[in-house]
Amino acid sequence: MGEPRSTLLKYALCGLVGGAVLVCIAAYAMTVSDSRPFCTTCHIMTEAGVTHKMSTHADLTCNECHAPHNLLAKLPFKAKEGLRDFVENAKGSDLPFGPNSVTKEIVNANCIACHSQTNVNVASMDAKPYCVDCHRNVAHMRHKPISTRTVAYE
Repeated sequence: MGEPRSTLLKYALCGLVGGAVLVCIAAYAMTVSDSRPFCTTCHIMTEAGVTHKMSTHADLTCNECHAPHNLLAKLPFKAKEGLRDFVENAKGSDLPFGPNSVTKEIVNANCIACHSQTNVNVASMDAKPYCVDCHRNVAHMRHKPISTRTVAYE
């Protein structure tokens, strides 16, 4: 009677170890796929990567701004947006496409969450719908004409 219990214990232990290994692999994959080097492997994201590297937010990963922080919301969002990025890149698009309304809301919520202490001193947070309406050059120099950008590809 001791042997079946011992076998069950071995299976349970193997399951726990296997599950822990899978969680570690998934956590590592999430970390890698959030990073600028990963995101800029698509040619349409090259300029975004270079301008991000030069920005005041260079120490943040792409998805600290561009994805929900809640893991249950982040996983399907990353899958959907990653597929969209892949399709556009495979179609040969030369420029990154603009964010959709969901992404704009997520980025805005992340701005507000990270800069909550600064926002206390802002007279009217209702002046424009999105933070980047006023702070448009913060992350990627997006609205600055390409001819005036000083990015150097490395």
